[in-house]
Amino acid sequence: MSTPPDLTQQPDPVSFGEALIYWLKLGFISFGGPAGQISMMHQELVEKRRWISEHRFLHALNYTMVLPGPEAQQLATYIGWLMHGVWGGIAAGFLFVLPSLFILSGLTWVYLAYGNIPAVEGVLYGIKPAVTAIVVFAAYRIGSRALPNNVLRAIAVLAFIAIFALHIPFPYIVLMAGIIGYVGAKFLPEMFTAGAGHDASKKVYGRAIIDDNTPAPAHARFKWSRFTMFLIVGLAIGGSVMMILTLNYGWEGTLTQMSVFFTKAALVTFGGAYAVLPYVYQGGVEQYQWLNGTQMIDGLALGETTPGPLIMVVAFVGFVGGWTKEVFGSDMLLLAGFMGACVATLFTFLPSFLFIFLGGPAIEATRNDLKFTAPLTGITAAVVGVILNLAVFFAYHVLWPKGFEATFEWFAVLIGIAAFVALFKYKVGIVPVIAVSAAIGLGYSLI
Repeated sequence: MSTPPDLTQQPDPVSFGEALIYWLKLGFISFGGPAGQISMMHQELVEKRRWISEHRFLHALNYTMVLPGPEAQQLATYIGWLMHGVWGGIAAGFLFVLPSLFILSGLTWVYLAYGNIPAVEGVLYGIKPAVTAIVVFAAYRIGSRALPNNVLRAIAVLAFIAIFALHIPFPYIVLMAGIIGYVGAKFLPEMFTAGAGHDASKKVYGRAIIDDNTPAPAHARFKWSRFTMFLIVGLAIGGSVMMILTLNYGWEGTLTQMSVFFTKAALVTFGGAYAVLPYVYQGGVEQYQWLNGTQMIDGLALGETTPGPLIMVVAFVGFVGGWTKEVFGSDMLLLAGFMGACVATLFTFLPSFLFIFLGGPAIEATRNDLKFTAPLTGITAAVVGVILNLAVFFAYHVLWPKGFEATFEWFAVLIGIAAFVALFKYKVGIVPVIAVSAAIGLGYSLI
């Protein structure tokens, strides 16, 4: 019989090698989109291993929620950086993404090569409404933690109206939510206190390696020399790869345009994976025509079935774009697709690392200052409204794939409702829900 851990004792320090093994494992098992991945990290790092305290975890999470890009991957990078410095952050963020890149590239190749087979079409028919249910459930999961009071709920509703009805760009919504949080903290500070953006657990998990009052390590203290170095190195990496692509394929080349587009996507799309998808849809489908709308929904379906951040759907977009545009000729479609996936992944995630290394020291220094944390809490609330908007976006494309004037997919509604009930009431995991939905879709296509 094992002895329960002594919660009054601080756990032993974690070696870089031990952390490396955990981050690699996380890269292979991190299903469930950002909500599921954040919950998984909380359970493992806060509750079980006690590498970081609840307060420090939530403070880091509120910062990553305000950043453009994938909050779950940025949270892993932040914790890895806090524990083991720059190489710890690089290892955590890189290993969070790497397995997904190869798995999703393989699935995309199968999809492009054999996607017209009726059995494959049937599987995708079942998965798509399940994915819509997963997005709705993600909005509920995040909202239940991010909206503990009516003020924050009102911000979420206003954000939904702004993006759905008024078509206000999300960066402006983020700005307004941040201003509301800053002003609101002066008049209703209890509504915007640190941790309000994510319901702090009432449970006591014991002392952590990085506890509430643990001083920031030397590498997490702000220095202008370090800030300047990270900025120069980051710009040099992105700039040199973009220059190589331009010299080899021209400024108008598909891979070069991907590097530019996904850099912009990484910098201007706030709210994590669910908020970035409409922007990627607009650029990849409408502007550059790397893929069509149906393929975009199919890409999200594949992204939900693979581990890693959901924003890895950009790898699908890059793969399909490289394949469709035949960037290396008609005889090298697989290589073209994989190169497109790599370019999309590099330029989507490079800014994420920079945001952590550049801004992390300032966030660590202000974790108890309400005037800095309150805007983050307000923005986190606004993200919930944006995710609801995305759920409406996907529901339309799944239920009316050819527009309102075409046939309504009633059977897809049944699959979506069943998937949501399984997730919400019976707590079934995302992977089993997708697997059963795929089987149902396959059976329906054979009838």
